[in-house]
Amino acid sequence: MSSDHERCQNAGMRTRLRSSSSAPALLALGLVALLSLLASCAGSGTRGDAPVPAAAGPATSAEALQRLVEGNERFAAGRSQHPRQTPDTRADLAAGQRPFAVIVSCSDSRVGPEVIFDQGLGDLFVVRVAGNVVDDHALGSVEYAAEHLHAPLVVVLGHSRCGAVAAARDTVASGGQAEGHVQSLVEAIRPAVEATAGQDAEATCRANVQHVVATLRASQPLLAHLVEGGALQVVGATYDLDTGHVTVLGER
Repeated sequence: MSSDHERCQNAGMRTRLRSSSSAPALLALGLVALLSLLASCAGSGTRGDAPVPAAAGPATSAEALQRLVEGNERFAAGRSQHPRQTPDTRADLAAGQRPFAVIVSCSDSRVGPEVIFDQGLGDLFVVRVAGNVVDDHALGSVEYAAEHLHAPLVVVLGHSRCGAVAAARDTVASGGQAEGHVQSLVEAIRPAVEATAGQDAEATCRANVQHVVATLRASQPLLAHLVEGGALQVVGATYDLDTGHVTVLGER
């Protein structure tokens, strides 16, 4: 990155030196060349074989979801661009943020939303807890992002072989009690466990995602109002640890 920057600076200086010692016509040509050079240097930090989307800003929920889908496709195919992770981006965001989506995801170390959706600084407002469940603190975080930061989309993201879901299934099946505060996760996931009795853990994972989606959509006083008014969309999705693909779940 630093070599590209130095190359651009040196080339730009050579262009200016040639222009200052040439005739007026050559000066004009030199300016044109310099402008072209600066434009190419501005994009020299981009990786990947497709243009990086514009910086996060106002977007509809459909546009926000499409941006996430495209980013996940790049990640799953091994073509991540790692956009908006430069010092310039960091400096631009120091004054404020405008994330285009909220991700409620599991704390699992293999499911980092910015990574699997190939997004950068300022793009996603992430709320993470084991089992991608929500309590009052998580609800307040989502409310803040939706009401004050105007994010138009919330994605509840579960994943395959979720340890929290497995622990909830085992605990409920045994009629026992999980250790410490893990029991609070069991109780939050219990409705999905009971709704998928006789089915596998992946069915429980999907049911848990849909349960959290329903909880967010009905949450009073803020989220339900935003959903009903069309300012906010809440969707569920699951991430496959093996393939890297995210699947958006349909309505139940």
